[in-house]
Amino acid sequence: MQGIKHIIFDLGGVILNINYQLTQQAFVNLGVTNFNELYSQFHTSSLFDDLETGRVSPTEFLAAMHKHTPQSVTDEQLVSAWNAMLLDFPLQRLQLLQQLRQHYNLYLLSNTNAIHMEAFNQLLQESRGIPSLGGFFERSYYSHLIGYRKPEKESYQIIIDENRLDPAATLFIDDTLPNIEGAKVVGLQTIHLQAPKTIMDIFKPVNS
Repeated sequence: MQGIKHIIFDLGGVILNINYQLTQQAFVNLGVTNFNELYSQFHTSSLFDDLETGRVSPTEFLAAMHKHTPQSVTDEQLVSAWNAMLLDFPLQRLQLLQQLRQHYNLYLLSNTNAIHMEAFNQLLQESRGIPSLGGFFERSYYSHLIGYRKPEKESYQIIIDENRLDPAATLFIDDTLPNIEGAKVVGLQTIHLQAPKTIMDIFKPVNS
């Protein structure tokens, strides 16, 4: 951490626990037996990317999903299945962020979408009594609001430019290797967080 003044955090898999398999199973339970193929197909057709960059609205996304689900499935069931991957905010991680703010400027950069953002803010409110993640960071950047998603270099560059950060003094933490590689392109320092390690392992001195 020598020379580091700023830290950019990923959200899912770093601060928020997630499990993609739960969403897959939830869709299977709704009768979408080929969800993995569908997920790959939607990535190829850019539906998920467009949802995560705000080019497709939640309503349009749900309409596209309905074409592949039994007629009896409701919007609410689709939203619930889509959000099934969102698990919990471990209290220790939130406390660590509060500690780190005393030493560093913290930022959040997440590939997400409007449906998930509403759900994880509700989860944070219900489980921790905190209305949003905003209080833990100088600024939060969500792909569907900024129009770019990791590993596109523009997603990192927006944070660097808007906050006048020196990339050499800025650490980026993510659990996905392509996102780490994208950060390196713009000169950020990086840590690839690989399970079972968590951010608690990275910042042990601060936490002790």
